[in-house]
Amino acid sequence: MASVKLTGVKKIYDNKVVAVHDFDLDIKDKEFVVFVGPSGCGKSTTLRMIAGLEDISEGTVEIDGEVVNDLQPKDRGIAMVFQNYALYPHMTVYDNIAFSLRLSKVPEDVVFEKVNKAAKILGITEYLTRKPRALSGGQRQRVAIGRAMVRDSKVFLMDEPLSNLDAKLRNQMRAEIILLRKQLDTTFIYVTHDQTEAMTLGDRIVIMKDGYIMQVGTPTEVFEMPKNLFVAGFIGAPQMNFINTKLINEGGKYFVEPFGVRLPVDGEKGEALAKRKVQTRDIVLGVRPEHIRLAKPGAGAISCTLIVNEMMGSEFHLHVETKDGTRLIVRVPTVDLNKAEREELVSGHEMAVTFEGKVMHFFDPESQTNLLV
Repeated sequence: MASVKLTGVKKIYDNKVVAVHDFDLDIKDKEFVVFVGPSGCGKSTTLRMIAGLEDISEGTVEIDGEVVNDLQPKDRGIAMVFQNYALYPHMTVYDNIAFSLRLSKVPEDVVFEKVNKAAKILGITEYLTRKPRALSGGQRQRVAIGRAMVRDSKVFLMDEPLSNLDAKLRNQMRAEIILLRKQLDTTFIYVTHDQTEAMTLGDRIVIMKDGYIMQVGTPTEVFEMPKNLFVAGFIGAPQMNFINTKLINEGGKYFVEPFGVRLPVDGEKGEALAKRKVQTRDIVLGVRPEHIRLAKPGAGAISCTLIVNEMMGSEFHLHVETKDGTRLIVRVPTVDLNKAEREELVSGHEMAVTFEGKVMHFFDPESQTNLLV
């Protein structure tokens, strides 16, 4: 077993700056958990406390049922992959991967077997005699992962391991990490600021802001039922559109009126509002760009002007402005439009959009919490 449990973990610098607040989390054996959030949210600090590279100001960290607060990093049963690779430039790839094993006095025949096995899995066997300077960024990251792999650790920690790579290589390495996870069959804790990495890699995602946990859930949960405005805006690309409007309850039937256009809230969302007996009130309405569709002008359609059209290949990202100056982003699949419709999508084009009740999210303007979570 290689479970990890954090209870009331706090990090305070200089007795006044709180970097991590009362962090509570249970990570199951063989689970892949991703800490995600903007720079300075405390995700790397939390990972470093688990690793033993940062002192814990308050609370406890348990690995495999044992409190490890006072244990050295080498005694915690963890392996860590850093953002900057941290390879020894004067050593070959083989010696870099073998370093921790030799430090632990592992017999050389066992070292040879483990290093070559890791190299084969990672596809770097042909580079074992090279120095790090002769490798690309992706190859160096594989070496860093290989060095962690050979330790047979209980928990695998990864601190933004792909942030130094270009977009194409990041996509490739993401797929390789998914395959590696299946082969190692151990517990992973992964830190990133990239929500795409979090959504594609994690069994569960821990979304952080200013040292606090905003939400913990599966990728589907945090995308479909964000707990608050921060999570709603952070998860999803482009980010969710937010509209200040009113939610209206008329005899148990619900409507919203963004930009003076009445739209019904029916189906499961309407039933959920009725079950909670939500009354007429001001809200922040959230709608994802992919859930807004083009419409013909008229009843139930929101008139707007196209400001910018970003052609993304498989889809258009349309930046539109409503009559009151509110900006919205609309994602439209390229295949949904014919040639004439595509040619119309130029700056200044007058158009209309709409969306349905089933795609709406409702947030309290003051607490910023989701009314249905």
